[in-house]
Amino acid sequence: MELLEELLEGLVEGGHRVLIFSQFTSMLSLIKKNLEKMNIRYAYLDGSTGVSERKKIVDDFNNGTGQVFLLSLKAGGVGLNLTSADTVIHFDPWWNPAVEEQAADRVYRIGQENNVQVFRLITRGTIEEKIDELQKKKKDLVDSIVSEGEVFINSLSKEEVMELFRG
Repeated sequence: MELLEELLEGLVEGGHRVLIFSQFTSMLSLIKKNLEKMNIRYAYLDGSTGVSERKKIVDDFNNGTGQVFLLSLKAGGVGLNLTSADTVIHFDPWWNPAVEEQAADRVYRIGQENNVQVFRLITRGTIEEKIDELQKKKKDLVDSIVSEGEVFINSLSKEEVMELFRG
C-alpha cells in the first residue's frame, strides 16, 4: 500500500490518469480510503455496478472526471474503453496472466494517443510472488509451444496430427 501511495503521488502530480485493478473488492475499499486521505479524485467499478451506471462512470472518467479509476479485475476486464488513462496498476496478481492482460487492454483501444505504462505490484515472500512465478512458467510454456508466426501444430507431421485424434 505504501508503494502504491508513493507511485500515485508521482503519477497524479505528473498529470497521469491511472487505472488500478485488484481482484479483491475489499482491497479496493482500502485503496479508496487511502485515495480519500490523499485527496485524489477517483471512480469505482466492480461486479455489482449496474450496466447504465457503469456506462456513466466510464464516460465521466473518459471525459476527465477523477484521476484514478479503481476496478475489480473481473468487472474491468471486459467491454470497457478507457483510453483517457495512460497508466495501469495491477495491485495484486491473478493466476491467469491473460486476464491481467485483458484488463490492461482497456487502455489499448482505438483512439489511444498516449504511451501506456503498466505496473504490477508484488510483495516479496508472499503467495503473490508464487503466483507471479507460476504466471512466468505458464507464459514460458506457451512461448515454447507457439513461437511468433508459427503455431505448434503446423510443425507436426501428418502422422503426429493423426495420433492426436486417435482414441
